[in-house]
Amino acid sequence: MMKAIVVVLGSVLFAAGCGGEAEPAAAEPAASAAGSPAPRQSGGTGEDVPEALGFAGETLDGKAFDGASLAGRPVVFWFWAPWCPKCVADGPDVAAAAAKYGDRVSFVGIGGLEKDRARLREFVSRTGTGGLTHLDDTGGELYAHFGVTTQSSFVFMAPDGTTDDASGPLGTAELARRVDGLLG
Repeated sequence: MMKAIVVVLGSVLFAAGCGGEAEPAAAEPAASAAGSPAPRQSGGTGEDVPEALGFAGETLDGKAFDGASLAGRPVVFWFWAPWCPKCVADGPDVAAAAAKYGDRVSFVGIGGLEKDRARLREFVSRTGTGGLTHLDDTGGELYAHFGVTTQSSFVFMAPDGTTDDASGPLGTAELARRVDGLLG
């Protein structure tokens, strides 16, 4: 009986997102609850690195990416899927925010739950977000790492590892308000 309830609840939560593809396996989020700093570990560069940045990935052009490279600065993680209409709606606002904040904030797109990398690249082109770093999360590992269960979703991370999550579309004003909050 309990297993049936869990399956039904999981199906309802998944249907609340864009739906249509398999959800990543559940995992504990790497960061603490919103508003509290993530546990810290010593990075290879001698800097403290928030635990949430302890991941590795691959960009859409096949280059290795180390999450620890983002340590010491604000980061906006945007979780999207190419078949998600909310993600398409968020794309131009994310591109504009990334251009507005330039080198002060890192924007990282995480394209997930799509096995065809060409579809991921086409989404980037269609939404005008080619100026961002985009990671290929075909298997949903980064979604699970950050505890994201729907798209379009954002994780806003301050340099100390404090996070705040939001589901999109956010729009220009709300996205700017949240990024301004990261900058103090």
